[in-house]
Amino acid sequence: MTSIESISLQDARRVIDAGEKRAQELGQPSNIAVVDAAEPCVAHARMDDAWLGSVDISINKAFTARAFDISTADLAANAAPGQQFYGISGSNQGRVMIFAGGLPLHRNGQVVGAVGVSGGSGDQDQSVAQAAAAGL
Repeated sequence: MTSIESISLQDARRVIDAGEKRAQELGQPSNIAVVDAAEPCVAHARMDDAWLGSVDISINKAFTARAFDISTADLAANAAPGQQFYGISGSNQGRVMIFAGGLPLHRNGQVVGAVGVSGGSGDQDQSVAQAAAAGL
């Protein structure tokens, strides 16, 4: 039997709280999603005035980061024309996001989930995601 450590709801709330704090510092309302090791969404927060269209994007960024255990920004670099993962954004029923804002979450050297952030520029989303991940 294989045992996989994962994200609890309490963990997800800490991640979201840390992300919200950074988004507030940036003055950029965000959608922040946390998935567990098996990928289902554990928690999602849409800050006041965050774009409605970014809800699915944040969830899909978290999905992507967990599905491939790579940051979405790093995946994007490998998904450009001529690169090894070109066309990957069309896989998984179009859920794969290849721009900044999705990060795997690690505990004891193991991926236990992921966070996805959407609502600002790529740099803002990445900054919020990094702060959120540090909240774990």
